[in-house]
Amino acid sequence: MGLIYLNGNFLSTEEAKISVFNRGLLYGDGVFEGIRAYNGSIFKLKEHIERLYASAKAIWLDIPISKEEMHQAIVETVKVNNLKESYIRPIVTRGTHGLGIDPWECKEPTIIIIADKIEVFPEEFYETGLNAVTVATRRAPTDVLDPRIKSLNYMSNILARIEARVAGAAEGIMLNPQGYVTEATVDNIFFVKNETLYSPSVTLGVLPGITRATVMELAKKELGLQVVEGLFTRYDLYNADEVFMTGTAVEIISAVKIDGRIIGKGKQGEITSKIRQIFHEYANSGVAGSPVYGK
Repeated sequence: MGLIYLNGNFLSTEEAKISVFNRGLLYGDGVFEGIRAYNGSIFKLKEHIERLYASAKAIWLDIPISKEEMHQAIVETVKVNNLKESYIRPIVTRGTHGLGIDPWECKEPTIIIIADKIEVFPEEFYETGLNAVTVATRRAPTDVLDPRIKSLNYMSNILARIEARVAGAAEGIMLNPQGYVTEATVDNIFFVKNETLYSPSVTLGVLPGITRATVMELAKKELGLQVVEGLFTRYDLYNADEVFMTGTAVEIISAVKIDGRIIGKGKQGEITSKIRQIFHEYANSGVAGSPVYGK
């Protein structure tokens, strides 16, 4: 039985409950982060907390504890659950107040932190690679909802994943309204062409993922690869040597078929394999982590 952090208290999963009038439930009015712990160290915790507070500021939500207190609360949540490897989900909703949409009457935001395990794709997919399809659901343009806000409203991502599954694929690739590739339902996209690494620009409506940034840094530093951000269409993915996706939950996983087209040799590529290896070595080293159980 796990313990959940809820507004300063640790409660069992059965005891941790929120009101049916909570705006996170009623309207998706809140923000969250997805974080991983590797080998007893929480990976890039500072960066995740900065992004959480930036998302909150963007939606006029004042988180009632400091960043330092949030840092400690996340560490303690992992510790009380005695986890070395875990997926951590801090959530902040605007709080509870009636059925109206006006947020100003909500005075006490709700803070929830969950530390548990997660499996987005079956383990064998990390060896065989994914079958993906592009979906009809478009990524919201930046003038509608800035993709840098990790809000609790994930309906477009959910619809995109449903479309993918109905089409018999494991993952869906979302385009922006102009038809440029943005990202998948829960991950950023990279492709390799002639030993250069490419990824859609964040200006297209892409979440600037922390795993994405780490992969870019490691690809340059450890593999000497040129990394290019830009505007790309499905044509670029179809004709890539390798395609892979990155995210905190999925880590790094290949896409070997997109819209029925075989990508490269139809299996995990050499560069993707190297990036997976150096990423896991880096994450497990604790160099970029916040230790849970002391150094």
